[in-house]
Amino acid sequence: MTHPNAGDVRDDPAGRRYELALGREAAFAAYDLAGETITFTHTVVPPDRRGEGIATLVVRAALDDARRRGLGVVPQCPFVAAYINAHPETQDLLAAQD
Repeated sequence: MTHPNAGDVRDDPAGRRYELALGREAAFAAYDLAGETITFTHTVVPPDRRGEGIATLVVRAALDDARRRGLGVVPQCPFVAAYINAHPETQDLLAAQD
């Protein structure tokens, strides 16, 4: 079993998700993009690959890309929200909420 890295995570704008190919399956963080705001709606990891840190890898890569692109982040997904809460260095990415 190969161990993926952040460089393996790709943005799929048509599918509105950051994804990591895992053989015939994929882990992903789905999003909606509106202007300069990206809203992460849910994160999925195949059941047989859970507990390997894959969701963390995907979310970290997605947030790094959001930072690079100057996007504000809305973490609707509980996993993304927990990641941001646990990593203070990402909290500046949070979009201002009205």
